[in-house]
Amino acid sequence: MYVTLLNNYGATSDPAEPPEAKNTKPAFGCARFLRQGANLFHEGDEAEHIYEVKSGVVRLTRVLENGKRQVIAFGYPGDFVGFPNGRFYHADCDVIATAELVAHRRSALEHAPDDDPTRIRLLKAALGEICAMQDHFMMLACKSATEKVASFLEVLSDKIGVEVKGERHVHLSMRRADIADFLGLTTETVSRTFTQLRKNGIIGFDTAQMVIIRDAAGLSDAAETE
Repeated sequence: MYVTLLNNYGATSDPAEPPEAKNTKPAFGCARFLRQGANLFHEGDEAEHIYEVKSGVVRLTRVLENGKRQVIAFGYPGDFVGFPNGRFYHADCDVIATAELVAHRRSALEHAPDDDPTRIRLLKAALGEICAMQDHFMMLACKSATEKVASFLEVLSDKIGVEVKGERHVHLSMRRADIADFLGLTTETVSRTFTQLRKNGIIGFDTAQMVIIRDAAGLSDAAETE
C-alpha cells in the first residue's frame, strides 16, 4: 500500500483549485476531488468506503494518548486507504497534495464476485500493506536516524522519482515534521540528516521540497542497517 515502504507511481501537488465534483463510476466507485488540507475521514468514523488514490497525496495519522502524533503512512496514486478496524476507521486521513480519489462502497466490494478486478486489486493492496507495515516496524526498531531518512528517500525515489539528466528528482509533498512523525524522529533530526546527506554529496535540493538524488548507490548504502 502506501509509503510505509513499497510501491510505484508519480505525482505532485497541484495548486490550482479543482472542480467541486466529478461523477464518474469506474468499477464500483465514484470519483471525488479534495483540496489540500481537506479531511477524508476521522478515526472512529464508520468505514462505509475504501478509497483508491488516483492523483495527489494523502496522509494517515493517529494521535496517541500522550498527545503525540504518529504519521502511519502516505497514500499515493495506486494506493488504497481506509481499510477499517472492524466497522470503523482506525486513523485520520487528510489531503496534503490536492487529490482525486475513487470511493468504493464496502458493501459492494464485499458482495462482488471473487474474480472482480477491483476486488482483486483491493486484496493485493491489503496484502501489500501488511508487508509494508512489517518493513516499517522493523525500520523503526532497528535503524539509525540516517538509515531511516535514507530509506525513506530511497523508497520515494523508486516510487515517484523522475529521471532528469541521470539524476532522480523527488518531490516531497509532506513537511519535515510529517517525515519526522513517520520515522519516529524529531523535526530537527530530519533536517540535520538531510543536511548531512547533502554535504556527503548523496542528495541535493532544487527547492526545499524537491530533492535530487545525486548518488543512488550512496543513498542505498546509507539506508542499510549496520
